[in-house]
Amino acid sequence: MQIWLTLAIVVLVDRISKFLIQTNMELGESLEIIPGFFHLTYIQNPGAAFGMLAGKNWLFVITAILALGAIFYFQAKVTDTLMRICLGMVGGGALGNLYDRLFLGKVVDFLDFKVWSYIFNIADSMIVVGGFLLAFLIYRHST
Repeated sequence: MQIWLTLAIVVLVDRISKFLIQTNMELGESLEIIPGFFHLTYIQNPGAAFGMLAGKNWLFVITAILALGAIFYFQAKVTDTLMRICLGMVGGGALGNLYDRLFLGKVVDFLDFKVWSYIFNIADSMIVVGGFLLAFLIYRHST
């Protein structure tokens, strides 16, 4: 239950945030939220994290489907609540970006922290945080 509830919440928050950006900002527009630190900057990313592999949409669609398939397969085998939440975070992030790739051909990004040059979204954040936390938990449980 934790996997699917977490996944649904991540997809919902991701879709709402992207909808608000797309309907209230022009492509390329940037709004300063915290001066010198955080902006909302609307871009459409044709690649993966950090713009890598631009134009390889088919690769990301297949990867997202495989990730979702693995989560579905492992759901009964994972009993740890925090691991299940992490799986939901990764799955929700994968599904959120998959939606963009299928319907826009690109991913909507808007979280722009000025301490580095990358712009990302909620789905990306959930994939990274959920994935790292899941790896840590797997490592901890295996030792």
